[in-house]
Amino acid sequence: MIAQSQIISGPSTHIEVVRATSMKLHWSPRSPFVRKVLIVAHETGQFDRLEKVRSVVAMTKPNEQLMRVNPFNKIPTLVLDDGRILFDSDLISEYLDSLHSGTKMVPSDSSEHWQALCWRAFGNEMLDALILWRNEQTRPNGTHLQILLNAFELKIRTALDFLERDAESLTQAPFSVGQISIGCALAYMNFRFAHYNWRKARPKIAHWFSEFEQRPSVKLTEPKDE
Repeated sequence: MIAQSQIISGPSTHIEVVRATSMKLHWSPRSPFVRKVLIVAHETGQFDRLEKVRSVVAMTKPNEQLMRVNPFNKIPTLVLDDGRILFDSDLISEYLDSLHSGTKMVPSDSSEHWQALCWRAFGNEMLDALILWRNEQTRPNGTHLQILLNAFELKIRTALDFLERDAESLTQAPFSVGQISIGCALAYMNFRFAHYNWRKARPKIAHWFSEFEQRPSVKLTEPKDE
């Protein structure tokens, strides 16, 4: 990789970024996992460095072009200029976080570090459950399993109650990959489960999320259903 240093402007001013010649991101405007990466890119001042390749994926419709670089048919996938390929939103986010000298999205302080990774894992698990829940809901009439729908609904309801208890800690901690993951999970609920009024009985996490939504990097990455 040919790299050089450059000072650019972003949410944190005077971020020094190690420039790579190009980074190609396979993405979709609807994917919450892609959104996690894009928020990190904005927060670290690197969004404009990403060459975005629209890649449609589905469990039952393999994308042959994408599978040439990611055999698992998943986005986001990041292809570096030297041919290396990075899978998984968390790996890509940490790679982007390593390329600048501004405020890190993965904190280095030990206690903040592990708390951020714990929240990140929580948000990922919540997203996985939401996507599986939606997949089950959208099966053809008569083929979905009510027992699975009930189980996913219980998991999400319990997760939301957990977040309600953790809202104050989320507010007080430095903004990191942890808040990004949880925020993207809650945003996905709004996007795909608009009928599920999760805010009504959970004012603390609802307030935290309303503040999260006002962040510039979050506004710039709102999902779009094409």
